[in-house]
Amino acid sequence: MIPQRTTLITIGAWDVPKLRAFYKRLGWKETDWSSDSYAVFKNAGCMFSVWSIDDLSKDAEITVPTSPAYFRGVTLAINVETREQVDEVLSEAEVAGARINRPASDRFWGGRSGCFLDPENNAWEVAFNPNSVFDESGAMIEMNG
Repeated sequence: MIPQRTTLITIGAWDVPKLRAFYKRLGWKETDWSSDSYAVFKNAGCMFSVWSIDDLSKDAEITVPTSPAYFRGVTLAINVETREQVDEVLSEAEVAGARINRPASDRFWGGRSGCFLDPENNAWEVAFNPNSVFDESGAMIEMNG
């Protein structure tokens, strides 16, 4: 049986130093595993890394995409504990260099969310779900309802 967990998310970057700097401006701390060509950030419940798109594509034996200017078909999420935090996080992301592509709004499912794009158009949703349960580290461990 395959373990039901996500332990590391790696995004391919056309410009690793640029994305590293962006995520550091968000206030994220790098780990000791980072190098000149690889940035690793510890997050609640999962590690997040940025690696050269060429190296990542070669490692996965996948053709290198042609440009960062398109939607990659994946949205990452930052779930927060309060409705107000959605607006706060989006504002802080914009100051750090993100582009807000969907401003915060109350959602049909009873929560609040909005979306931003990092400098290479990786999509991030910031969401408050009133039914989410977090552990002491901030990892979301349950979504009731």
